[in-house]
Amino acid sequence: MASGPRPLTLLAPALAVLLLALDLAPLVAVGWRGAGVSLGPGDWAAVRFSVTQAILSAVFSTLLAIPVARALARRRFPGRAALITLMGAPFLLPAVVAVLGLLAVFGRAGVLNQGLVALGLPPVSIYGLHGVVLAHVFLNLPLAVRMFLQGWLAIPAERIRLAQSLGFGPAQTFRHLEWPMLREVLPGVALVILVICLTSFAVVLTLGGGPRATTIELAIYQAVRFEFDLGRAAGLAGVQLVIGSLAALAAWSLSRPAGFGAGLGREVPLSAPGGWRRGLDAAALVAVALFLALPLLAVLVRGLPGLAELPATVLPAAARSMGVAVTSALIATSAALTLALAAAQRRGVLAEIAATLPLATSGLVLGTGLFLLVRPFAPPTTLALPVTILVNVALSLPYLYRILLPEARALLADYGRLADSLSLTGWPRLRWLVLPRLARPLGFGAGIAAALSMGDLGVIALFAGERQATLPLVVSQLTGAYRIEAAASSALLLVALSFALFWAFDAGGRRAAA
Repeated sequence: MASGPRPLTLLAPALAVLLLALDLAPLVAVGWRGAGVSLGPGDWAAVRFSVTQAILSAVFSTLLAIPVARALARRRFPGRAALITLMGAPFLLPAVVAVLGLLAVFGRAGVLNQGLVALGLPPVSIYGLHGVVLAHVFLNLPLAVRMFLQGWLAIPAERIRLAQSLGFGPAQTFRHLEWPMLREVLPGVALVILVICLTSFAVVLTLGGGPRATTIELAIYQAVRFEFDLGRAAGLAGVQLVIGSLAALAAWSLSRPAGFGAGLGREVPLSAPGGWRRGLDAAALVAVALFLALPLLAVLVRGLPGLAELPATVLPAAARSMGVAVTSALIATSAALTLALAAAQRRGVLAEIAATLPLATSGLVLGTGLFLLVRPFAPPTTLALPVTILVNVALSLPYLYRILLPEARALLADYGRLADSLSLTGWPRLRWLVLPRLARPLGFGAGIAAALSMGDLGVIALFAGERQATLPLVVSQLTGAYRIEAAASSALLLVALSFALFWAFDAGGRRAAA
């Protein structure tokens, strides 16, 4: 692909500049408005709580994921594939739905407290720091398990067979094979989860439990939505940007391979010791399966009876969410494809920056900056849905870009010279080569973007009036009003629509690639 598709030569840099403007203009607005603003003790308390809950969430998610991933790596049992699939569900699950499921299990009227009361024990409260950490562990433990599992599966089969031929026991296997992998993978996993938890909003909005459990994101929301103190919101957004940037840079620098060298690619499981170790592996797998399945089952049980009597605001909000999700997914996928193709042709420095910059910020920081930019020209509520689409595109772009970039490079290596020799450029090249060969990752990436946009509760909470509310915002409002049954039914609809969108895009990509 020496010449490549000629329109890409101009389109990719122009798109990268546009995306950089979308990211940088709100950040500049935040910096300009927040310059010279002094934050009060309550604001710095929110900063401390944000960092504290993110560190605790990352530590617990990471440490609890290690025995689960290890058990999955060395055990083969019926239902293993289904359990690994379950690990991927919370990534697509809207955070507001996860919170609702945890409330059904651990809340005041939840299953746990009902059992404690029946035993004559005092109930426990899910609100506050421990509730926020619990919710973040629920959402991020599966992600950590999948990342660690990839590390275990990446240990070359030749190393495992050599260890078995030398008669390594569990202790020697851990020392010479597992610990080197964990030493390299663990810091990156912990910091990725730390970045995610620093920008959490829906969880803290529901489970924060008062002024002592307020994060930067929630403080920004309160400053804009209730106090209309834009200077304070901008100052908080600037602090959030600095912390998020430092955490993202640390995660980027520490995420590297374990250095075992190349193997032949065959998967060989680790030796599976019996005795008490088998019992510990089984206990870890059963515990994580129950921890993940019970809240989801609680939402299903509570939500099914009320599906026929949903509040009047739910269906219009669901339609708005579908429109936002589909539009965001299509724009983000098109942008990611353009940038990935440009990067594959070694014209990717600007594309790499444009696709990576959103990792250093959050939806509320971008939303605050856009609020400041559009307010002099139009009422922000009138632009709630377009702004939400733009922010969802920016935030989902890094995931899609990373999914498409390896496939675009493989396409370049396998078919680039042949396409050039046939003078296949422009739209014919896109239609007959790029789209068919990349249909599978395009569908998968679009499905992820649609599901993430469907469940987003961030920018829309800043901008939306009653006529712009999306389904996650309606679920949050119903939960805040203690209409738990109606919230559960609405959340069940939200989950169904999120997974339906993911399935539709993913299945469409697989069919196109067949």
